[in-house]
Amino acid sequence: MSGWQALPDDLPPEVRHFVEQLRQLKDRTGLSLVALGARTAYSKSSWHRYLNATQPPPRQAVAALCRIAGLDTTDAERFGVRWELAVEAWPRPAAEPARAAGGERGERGERDEESERYEDDPTLPWWDEPPKERPSGMNRLLLAAALLLVLVLLLALAGAVASG
Repeated sequence: MSGWQALPDDLPPEVRHFVEQLRQLKDRTGLSLVALGARTAYSKSSWHRYLNATQPPPRQAVAALCRIAGLDTTDAERFGVRWELAVEAWPRPAAEPARAAGGERGERGERDEESERYEDDPTLPWWDEPPKERPSGMNRLLLAAALLLVLVLLLALAGAVASG
């Protein structure tokens, strides 16, 4: 493969094979990373990360590249299978210390399955991330601020009525 930086030596074979195939498919299009970014919903820097194996691409990015490269349905499905195998084997970043000690748990000590699903699938876009719950202290602070605002408004209204 011409012009590509070497892939890390410690990549699992499924990831290495997938990224090499993805690189060949990108080369087949004849597009630069900038042009590829312009023709897909993914930036030049995102494609750079995907094609250098620093981040797994979302399934939709792979589908977009297959479409641009003119792959037929069968070959595109094969690429989807390669993507699934690669994402399963893709090296995960080191866990944060709090997560390593037991992870985030709900009030009853149970893991939040939705947030766990998101963190287990690095290819989900940020807008699909489940909302993070505010700590209960934050909820109390917001409630106190709202009550204080209502009190100030009532005092202002009372002052307006008293002054005529």
